[in-house]
Amino acid sequence: MKIKEVLSALERFAPLPLQESWDNAGLQVGLTETEVSGALLCLDVNERIVDEAIAKGCNLIVSHHPLLFRGLKTISDLTDVQRTVRKAILNGVAVVSMHTNMDNARGGVNFRIAQKLGLKNVGFFAQKSVDGIEAGSGVTGELPEPQAADDFIIQVKKTFGVECAMCNELLRRPVKKVAICGGAGDFLLDEAVKVGADAFITGEMHYHQYFGYEQQIQICVIGHYQSEQYTAEVFEEIIQKECPGVKTYIAETCTNPILYI
Repeated sequence: MKIKEVLSALERFAPLPLQESWDNAGLQVGLTETEVSGALLCLDVNERIVDEAIAKGCNLIVSHHPLLFRGLKTISDLTDVQRTVRKAILNGVAVVSMHTNMDNARGGVNFRIAQKLGLKNVGFFAQKSVDGIEAGSGVTGELPEPQAADDFIIQVKKTFGVECAMCNELLRRPVKKVAICGGAGDFLLDEAVKVGADAFITGEMHYHQYFGYEQQIQICVIGHYQSEQYTAEVFEEIIQKECPGVKTYIAETCTNPILYI
């Protein structure tokens, strides 16, 4: 099976028109007519990820975050991105990224977060239609049973392996309806309040946005990498279903640049 067939399968699940205007999803590096020797699935692409792909015999990397957000004027060894592009090209490794199109797609990143938390009745909020395709930047769902805010936060931390969750004042009512936006999702906080969510989970939020929501909604910020770490599982399910016979590997290399000391 050729790389272009894997790329087509991913884009059928999360069409490129679903990406945000500032994004650069899709093919990043490489040739698509090549037969796939294996696909390494990851969140970010750097030199160590390319090294892991080479070691595993993979000539395709599928990432969530694009390697290239803007054009390169030089390909040398001056920056991490340039070195990564150069290494991928020299070793015949193609790089494909499914970013905000996978965030906005049904069954994508936010649906996987909800699944990990065991939420029921999961659906879009901040819903939109793109070229007739139903999409949304976040999802809401319901816990099987209402939980106290501190118990809910403990469950979230355990599920995502989070050392420290950043939260506002603990809610003094049970948490039942949960709003989710993986990654940098603070732009949906007010929308989460409007749809009646008891809690809002995201990966990043600006300091001043924690003010003014006391007893309205339980904010729970768990880290960008941590919130989206299971995206590779979505890639694997798509490829295994649509491209049988293609070997897939979820990356073992941790690309989270943030240390908790």
